[in-house]
Amino acid sequence: MVLYHYGVLYFPNVQPSRYTALLNKGYLAVDLFFMLSGFVMTHVYREVFASRVCWRSYWTFLSARIARLYPLHLAVLGLFLAAGLAVSTAEYAAGGPVTGIPMWGVRSVVALIANLFMLQGLHASTLSWNYAAWSISLEFMAYLVFPFVLMRVWRAGSRTQGLLALILFAVLAWLAWLTRDDFNQWDGPTTLLRCLPEFLLGTLLYRAYLSPARAALLSGDAVTLALLAAVLLALHAKGPDLLVIVLFAALLMAVVSNRSRVGAWLNSSPLVWLGEISYALYLVHGFVEHTASEVLSLGLHIADRHQLSSGLSLGVLAVMLAASLLLAAACYRWIEKPAQRYVRGALAVQGDGGDATLPGAGSATVAIAAPSHRHGVGGNTPFDS
Repeated sequence: MVLYHYGVLYFPNVQPSRYTALLNKGYLAVDLFFMLSGFVMTHVYREVFASRVCWRSYWTFLSARIARLYPLHLAVLGLFLAAGLAVSTAEYAAGGPVTGIPMWGVRSVVALIANLFMLQGLHASTLSWNYAAWSISLEFMAYLVFPFVLMRVWRAGSRTQGLLALILFAVLAWLAWLTRDDFNQWDGPTTLLRCLPEFLLGTLLYRAYLSPARAALLSGDAVTLALLAAVLLALHAKGPDLLVIVLFAALLMAVVSNRSRVGAWLNSSPLVWLGEISYALYLVHGFVEHTASEVLSLGLHIADRHQLSSGLSLGVLAVMLAASLLLAAACYRWIEKPAQRYVRGALAVQGDGGDATLPGAGSATVAIAAPSHRHGVGGNTPFDS
C-alpha cells in the first residue's frame, strides 16, 4: 500500500505502469487486509462469542479495539495539525496572512471532527487529514457488528455457511458491477459494500480453515506458490478486481494452512517485525508524504513533481520509505504499545473479580496455530490486535 501511494500516485515520472500494473493495483491490498482482519479476529475471539454476546464481553472487545486503533490514529492526526500550524507560522513570519483551519474542505474543522469520531470513510470528509485512515473507520464499523455475526456464523451449519459465502461474493460482484470493476472505493456507502463482505469472508475462511481436510488440500508449498503466482499474474495483467479478491481469499487459506517452507519463511524475524509495525507504517506514511510535499514545495520550490527526473524521484522515494519505516518503528515502540496498554486498562470493565479480559485481546502478534504445527500470518495486519 505504501509503494502504491508513493510509487504510483506521488511520483508521476517513476511510471511503474510502463512495465507492470502490479503497483497500480496496490489499492487492493486493503481488500486483502479486510479479509485477513476478519480471519484473525475470528481466531482470537471465537471462543468468547461463539455461543452468546453479553454487554460485558462486548464492551471488553470494543475497548480492546478502541485501544488498538485510536491512540496512534489520534497521535498521527496531531502530527498533521502540528505540521499545519508550523507551515502557517512560517508563512506568517515571512509576511503572509494569518491562516487558520477552514470550516470545510480536506483539512477542515468538519473533517477533523469526522476523523475524531471515525466517520472519515463515510463521505463525511473524503480523504481528509491522514488520507490512509479512511479504512480504519470502516474497520471499526465492522468491529461493531462482528461479535453478533460471529455468534450466528458459528452456530450455522456448513450449508448455511456456504450459502452465506455465496451471498457475500454476490454483494462483491454487485459492487464490481456498480463501479465497473473498480474496487478503489474509499468514500461513501460503497465503502461499506467493500469492507463488510470482505471482513465477513475472513470469518468464514477461518471456519473453513478449521476443517483438517480442507486445510490439508492447501498445506503444500506448491499450492501456495501457485496461488501467489496467479495473484501476481492477475495484478500484472490488470485482471478484474473481483478476480484478484477471489484469489486473495484462496491465497490467504493457503498461507495459513502451509506446513512447509513458505510458512517458516513468513515467520522469519524481518517479516514478523514488519507485521508488528505495519499498523504504524500504514498510518504514518501519509504524514511522511505530506511532509515531503511541504519540503519540496516550500523549501525547494518544486510544486509540480513532474519537474523531478525519474532518478531523483526514485531517490526521494527511497528516503521517504526509510523515513516511514523509522517513524513507524518509533511510533510502535513509544506510542502504540504503551498507549494501547493504558487505554485498555482505563476502559476495562470492573467487576467483583477485577478486570474483565478476553483471551488474546491485547496480543501484538496473532499466530494461527494448527493442532500439530505452529505457523502464523507474519504478525499483525495494519488493522488487527
